[in-house]
Amino acid sequence: MQMAINIPDEISLSSARLLVIDDMQVSVDLLICILRRAGLAHISATTDPLEGLNLCLVSPPDLVLLDYCMPGLDGPAFIEAMNQALGDDAPPVLIITAHDAGNMRRRALETGAIDYVTKPFTDWEILTRARNLLRLNMLYRSQRSLSRFLEEQVRARTAELEHTRAEIIHRLCNAGEFRDEDTGRHVARIGQLSARLAALAGLDDGFVQRLGAAAPLHDIGKIGIPDRVLLKPGKLDPAEWNVMRSHCALGAQILAGSGLPLLDLASEIALSHHEKWDGGGYPRGLSGTDIPLSGRIVAVCDVFDALLSHRPYKQPWSMDRALAYIGEVAGSHLDPDIAQLFLDNREEMIGIRLDMAD
Repeated sequence: MQMAINIPDEISLSSARLLVIDDMQVSVDLLICILRRAGLAHISATTDPLEGLNLCLVSPPDLVLLDYCMPGLDGPAFIEAMNQALGDDAPPVLIITAHDAGNMRRRALETGAIDYVTKPFTDWEILTRARNLLRLNMLYRSQRSLSRFLEEQVRARTAELEHTRAEIIHRLCNAGEFRDEDTGRHVARIGQLSARLAALAGLDDGFVQRLGAAAPLHDIGKIGIPDRVLLKPGKLDPAEWNVMRSHCALGAQILAGSGLPLLDLASEIALSHHEKWDGGGYPRGLSGTDIPLSGRIVAVCDVFDALLSHRPYKQPWSMDRALAYIGEVAGSHLDPDIAQLFLDNREEMIGIRLDMAD
């Protein structure tokens, strides 16, 4: 979708709204007469600068023609108050004054006046300067409207991409669950538990969100494991165990190489979530902080949820037994600090588990 920027023509200028502010009524009347003869009919006027300021705030005009020296609120003070209140919506200001002192001109322009005309002036000068400022202001507003339109398009496209990403991940997770039906909502819980544990660890919001989205893919490699191994209702023999352990590398291969930060993180988790703090895990035998932080966080959550879940080879553990086990393997299987953080916040973690039960 495209949105054109139209440079204002005379028809649009004739519909422009102007505000004249001068403490001398005769000056106000003269300006109104000049402007109306030129076809600029939408004109408001006042001799009270405070009333003029209120008119600007209630309904900003397209141009303000403003006297410099006025009682109560001079031109520069008026501009400062208006700009502070309206910000980017403040209209341009044309100062019209009998005073041409350099310091006054400088103060007016530095405060925010766009142009400066001294009395006496000719009709054509006022009209030319007014039209130029109106054209610039209308073009500026057109550009701002286009910017807002484009920003909204970007937001909508970003939301669409986020939805697409979430849907792809959800369907990938479903593919893994079809191979291992007993896991139920295990993968979704791992995402929620891991994100919350990362937040409790004080990690930045961006990482927490990515981890929550990537962690459910930790076991995606199981789609490459034969049913005779994956669904075997008993202990695996050494050869079968080697096949089962290959799901980490398979998952990493499936997710790697996209160039997308989220899938890169998911690949890292898939490869590292079965590593152990003491180096006894797989597939690379990493230990301690050589194991990626993402893998260490997911490992704690995965152990917790897996112990509480039914599997072809075991019945679910009780909550007390599962929590006790996490404490027992902290420092050997699991990162001791992350495991302790989990246990320190066990009530919250249990709540997430119960809210997302099968």
